[in-house]
Amino acid sequence: QVQLVESGGGLVQAGGSLRLSCAASGPTFTAAYAMGWFRQAAGKEREFVAAIDWSGVYIVYAESVKGRFTISRDNAKNTVTLQMNSLKPEDTAVYYCARRTVDRTLGRAVFDYNQWGQGTQVTVSS
Repeated sequence: QVQLVESGGGLVQAGGSLRLSCAASGPTFTAAYAMGWFRQAAGKEREFVAAIDWSGVYIVYAESVKGRFTISRDNAKNTVTLQMNSLKPEDTAVYYCARRTVDRTLGRAVFDYNQWGQGTQVTVSS
């Protein structure tokens, strides 16, 4: 069974940095698919943060994180990473790793992804 496991969340002061990782396991060839990061703040809907295609060439970001967050992947290790710099209190949320296995395209919507991790909490204090 395919699993996506996030790690790296925690508490950080505004202006600080965190690095989230997502490890994929299971029988599916992980490197063939797009991966994404989403987040969900308390009382709000889950929202897109960033996504990277299978090759690592095509990357998209939400406007709210552009210039501060960087998504990358290591297909040899079946991992995808989200480096978050200049964090703001409004970045506080549970962050989810997701994978799209229906084809090789990227997506920005929650419904574009069919596999999800359990999430990791990121809290940014002011």
